[in-house]
Amino acid sequence: MNNTMKLGVNIDHVAVLREARRVNDPDILQALYVACANGADQITIHLREDRRHIQDMDAKNIIAHSSVPVNLECSINKNILDIVTNLKPHRATLVPEKREEVTTEGGLDVFGYEDELAYAIELLHDYVIPVSLFVDPSIEAMEKSKQLGAEMVELHTGTFANLFAMLNSSLPYSNHSVQELELPRNELSSRLEKSIEDIKLAAIHAHSLGLEVAAGHGLNYHNVAHIMDIKEIIELNIGQSIIARSVFSGLADAIKEMKRLTSR
Repeated sequence: MNNTMKLGVNIDHVAVLREARRVNDPDILQALYVACANGADQITIHLREDRRHIQDMDAKNIIAHSSVPVNLECSINKNILDIVTNLKPHRATLVPEKREEVTTEGGLDVFGYEDELAYAIELLHDYVIPVSLFVDPSIEAMEKSKQLGAEMVELHTGTFANLFAMLNSSLPYSNHSVQELELPRNELSSRLEKSIEDIKLAAIHAHSLGLEVAAGHGLNYHNVAHIMDIKEIIELNIGQSIIARSVFSGLADAIKEMKRLTSR
């Protein structure tokens, strides 16, 4: 087994800041160059249907100028898929998408959208674009992902991240407390252990099926060590925590520190 961990740096949140004022500052391409120069093994971006951060021109320029592979996250919307097949990124990661959400919450419904996913995967394969599916960490989702023809799965780590934050940070005392997780600490601890075990078992099963395994969503400098212990996971896609850290340390140092924490 290849135990080397790849770090995919998601630079969407640089575009979030830019779009807040609708000026070209900060420059997304400058973020790309800094990430490539300071340890990113991959650049991850999400071209959303509502274009709330990454724009079509951003995706085109990032793919054209990146010195490392680009992982383009996208929905199964036909118009979006047409753009992706034209851009030909190193990989397409199919993700669920809702207009009202703050960020992607939960994995793909690989059973409810089986036909649509099968079409999207076949289309992307026609253009020689490998496909990863962003899925919840369950045995059933791993088996369905393999059946659908994906080469890779990215395990949604949002539940784990929320539990960890409610147990180990000031989140419960903020305006962003996760209300359904306002539970006694022993209950949070038990749920956190189960969440980690779910991720581990899903990763092991996916690997046994011949799928490559990535993980992402809510990973940060404090919780990533738990994911590093799962040897079947070979790639992490991390964005918000790196960009947040960069406000204080600079982007180069923020990436270097995350790269240090995710090196095996």
